[in-house]
Amino acid sequence: MTTTGTSLQDYFDLTGQNHEELFAGVTNAWEVLPRIAGYLKKNLPKGSLAKIIGSPVIGENVFLGEGTVVEPGVYIRGPAWIGKNCEVRHGAYIRENVITGDGCVLGNSCEFKNCLLLSGAHVSHFSYVGDSVVGRDVNLGAGVILSNYRLDGKPIRVHLAGKVYETGLRKFGAMVGDAASVGCNAVLNPGSLIAKEARILPGTIWSGASR
Repeated sequence: MTTTGTSLQDYFDLTGQNHEELFAGVTNAWEVLPRIAGYLKKNLPKGSLAKIIGSPVIGENVFLGEGTVVEPGVYIRGPAWIGKNCEVRHGAYIRENVITGDGCVLGNSCEFKNCLLLSGAHVSHFSYVGDSVVGRDVNLGAGVILSNYRLDGKPIRVHLAGKVYETGLRKFGAMVGDAASVGCNAVLNPGSLIAKEARILPGTIWSGASR
């Protein structure tokens, strides 16, 4: 499957994700990233409905949905909005401005920052997800890194179908389309666009758009 577009709908089925305001008016998919903080500040529910095991560290600006389980050793700094029936496993580090849908796995020794995980996304072991959107039913294998910062610190460009898009973002990891799978220890370089149902082989160092 070839990636040819730049809209959120080219990568994600947003039906029933319950964050319509966040997505409204977004032209290019990466434009949702700088909107996450403001959306959470305005809309984050209060309280928690999750099952808390042991004594994880959970910040004040965190909402945890019904049926979600948070294991010992978790640190949720927040702001964060975690959906229903998610697993937040031992050692997960959830930093600022994180939103997940329902049924997600935020796994052991995984770090999340300014990102969106749609329903059913699994990030289970030793991964970094920064300034990215991870689609429905995506699986990131152990050790996958969504790198979000250029070594030279310059704004990130997107290369797609012979065109270059200036995002204006100094932090932008990847758009990982619905039902894609990324193999263990793969690295997606800043500004990566991964098509729906794509397969990235283990150990790959990826740049640009997938086919």
